[in-house]
Amino acid sequence: MTRLGSLFGAAALMLGAAITPLMAKTPPGVLVVAKNIDDIVSLDPGQAYEFTGGEVVSQIYERLVEYNPAKIDELKPGLASGWKISDDGKSIVFTLREGAKFASGNPVRPEDVVFSFRRVIVLNKPPSFILKQFGWTPDNVEQMVRKTGANEVTITVAGNFAPSFVLNALGARVGSIVDAETAMKNAKDGDLGNAWLSRNSAGSNSYRLETWRPNETVVLVANPNAQHKAKTAQVVFAHVSEAATQRLMIEAGDADIVRNLGPDQIAAVTGKPGIVVETYPQAAVHFISLNVKHEKLNKPALWEALRYMIDYDGMANTLFKGQMKVHQTFWPVGFPGAVEDRPFKLDIQKAKDILEKAGIKDLSIAVDMISSSPFTEIGQSIQATFGQAGVKVTLVPGATTQVITRYRARQQEAAILYWGPDFMDPHSNAKAFAYNTDNSDAAYQSTTTWRNSWMPPAAVSAKTMAALVERDPVKRLEMYRELQREILHNSPWAMTFQAQAQVALRDNVKGFVHGATNDLIVYRDVEKK
Repeated sequence: MTRLGSLFGAAALMLGAAITPLMAKTPPGVLVVAKNIDDIVSLDPGQAYEFTGGEVVSQIYERLVEYNPAKIDELKPGLASGWKISDDGKSIVFTLREGAKFASGNPVRPEDVVFSFRRVIVLNKPPSFILKQFGWTPDNVEQMVRKTGANEVTITVAGNFAPSFVLNALGARVGSIVDAETAMKNAKDGDLGNAWLSRNSAGSNSYRLETWRPNETVVLVANPNAQHKAKTAQVVFAHVSEAATQRLMIEAGDADIVRNLGPDQIAAVTGKPGIVVETYPQAAVHFISLNVKHEKLNKPALWEALRYMIDYDGMANTLFKGQMKVHQTFWPVGFPGAVEDRPFKLDIQKAKDILEKAGIKDLSIAVDMISSSPFTEIGQSIQATFGQAGVKVTLVPGATTQVITRYRARQQEAAILYWGPDFMDPHSNAKAFAYNTDNSDAAYQSTTTWRNSWMPPAAVSAKTMAALVERDPVKRLEMYRELQREILHNSPWAMTFQAQAQVALRDNVKGFVHGATNDLIVYRDVEKK
């Protein structure tokens, strides 16, 4: 166990007892981030699909192109110093940055780009769908991603996609470039290094992974070979799920940044000496969904009533106090093409009338729920308001990984969840909420439609794919607005909120960047003055 591992193992024990003094101030050169990290499943960029996993992976790996956290619709060079798009828009030639190296010291080569994209397609893990959209398969990917020069890679797509869509998708986490030599040196049983990379790293960004102990800690150390050198030698993510404990840590100086404070804790630390609180608009949207595999839930009248059984404004104003804004469509505000319609509000009588007219009575629903804020508060609120409409809700709390695993296996009756775009293009969420053409259990898809066993009308799925290939940018955004309004009124879920991240930092922490998604959180410029 490393010295920091020992430190935070001891800290966990100390923090478990309220009467025990908290540990000493954080060490110099070490940034301590206290947050709930129990959603990490893997730190392989070809598999990581959860919020914290994405945040960690983004510190370790670079992509050919990267988003600008300060302006999310802007792409900038990453490992590629430049690119040229063919006249037909189907091929893009990328020139790699001169002198780029992985943490191992190996140079970044076109072969690493080819390997990285091929392994995503072959591994076929949840985020692989982002690259599969290009028409890439295990059989053709080596023809679609090719080394075409000493420092050049050509990427070809099998469709008439807008080039901006292709670049946006390549800027997603799954576009991370992996050190092929290091990965294959640690490969077993044809897994292309997947098992090893789940707990180790082979990237070229500002940090490398030193330690991941599930539900305990992640330790990152600076990569000396990175182009953008980290200003802080180590970043330690300490798993602290309780907001009250996080508050104690930031007040005592035992954490430099805390990430999961509830409204009451935020209010308590605001204005305290040595602490600053910052608010960052987020891309994550929250929703309550019904799995229509259960016949009792496969009723459009119930879906309509659902939207009137939620106390949107009460929760936003009373429970969350600035951490959530009411938002009822699947694409977040602040992104091009977002629809801000809010036609629904709590109306118990209207919900009861809808249910009565449809002959729905004595309904009981088990609702899966992550056992931390804000999900517990949402769960308790809907349990009360659904009950007023005659619908009994049984809350089924669990760790994030448990809830997500059940959701991906379509084992839930209903769930309280959140969704963040995988890349900064409306298709990311449209594909998730407005597309499904194969609803069979064997046809796994990383979409909310499939996970809720719902087949949208064929015309809706068709429009989703038509918007994907539309070259006219104005027309394309209007198509996505139409999709949002269709799903707003006709789907087995209710969108509820768009998140606002409130983060408490010690006032000597400078340079922290918190973009609209976890992939756009940046630690490399953080210093403790």
